[in-house]
Amino acid sequence: MSAPRMNSGTTPARRPRTLLAMGPDLLPSLFDEPALTRLNDLADLVPDLVLTDLAKAEHAVALAQAEVLLACWGCPPLDERLLAAAPRLRAVVYAAGSVKGLVTDACWQRGIQVSTGAWANARPVAEYTVAAILFSNKRVLDIRDRYRTVREAHNWRAHVPDLGNYRRTVGIVGASLIGRRVIELLRPYDLHVVVYDPYLADAEAQALGVGKVELDELCKLSDVVTLHAPLLPTTEGMLDKAMLALMRDGTTLINTARGALVDTDALTTELLSGRLRAVVDHLEPEVPPADSPLYDLPNLLLTPHIAGSFGNELHRLGDAALDELARYTSGLPFAHAVRPELLDRTA
Repeated sequence: MSAPRMNSGTTPARRPRTLLAMGPDLLPSLFDEPALTRLNDLADLVPDLVLTDLAKAEHAVALAQAEVLLACWGCPPLDERLLAAAPRLRAVVYAAGSVKGLVTDACWQRGIQVSTGAWANARPVAEYTVAAILFSNKRVLDIRDRYRTVREAHNWRAHVPDLGNYRRTVGIVGASLIGRRVIELLRPYDLHVVVYDPYLADAEAQALGVGKVELDELCKLSDVVTLHAPLLPTTEGMLDKAMLALMRDGTTLINTARGALVDTDALTTELLSGRLRAVVDHLEPEVPPADSPLYDLPNLLLTPHIAGSFGNELHRLGDAALDELARYTSGLPFAHAVRPELLDRTA
């Protein structure tokens, strides 16, 4: 949930000195004109400066004055060197998802509050995933390719007798923010949802209305397997050759998480055989070599890491960050504060 918005003409309790810290090209993508007006109402914004490099004298001066960093992708890591240059820093509002590449132990030692927009970034990923699930079970890509070939009336019922979403089993790997949003969005459909997550309690699974299973059982049961687990030492390569082999012929694997969760070579072998289908938004490596067969496989829908916030969806991240800044200026705790004790098992 986000905080109630303050009108652009409403003066907050106070306007903390705030410095933008992100790739400079992101600013217009995050904030349209009304959002920029609201930002200037909420904060004493360092004008005409976006922090990217401490080596620049004007950036170091601005950082020394800042109480709040409003950050996004491209912000320098908040390490001891940066924090030493920011003695007045009290809060970081991160207008993006995972903060693992941003925050360090030095942040927590200083008692700096950190807010994340991960919940907002989860929305488009979940929407992409649900669209992929429904289209996959409807065999849309298969039928498109067949229609291109026959170019005439065809006995589609005979060609795809297993088409459809009714009572299909969807296996969700990871009851994360995104995984839970996918579960929520799937509720209107006649689907059976099972989840693998070692941190998901039985009572939570029951409250979510899903079955809790082990990973191998999920792979055997599911018509669609969709990945929403963080990349950790314990999850890297979790879908290896053996796990992929457990999936039934025709199963669809969806990966909108990290490519390294899947053994790319093993997946490539399965896809080349035609036994499995896949919708993949993130591979390991992220960009396959130009001669990779993955670009041309008819049973693979490959997209270049676009499932997360993209285009006008970035405005949601900007609005979410302003909601958190409004809470801070009013003396309220962040609605989406980062809990450092959970970082070892979250994205």
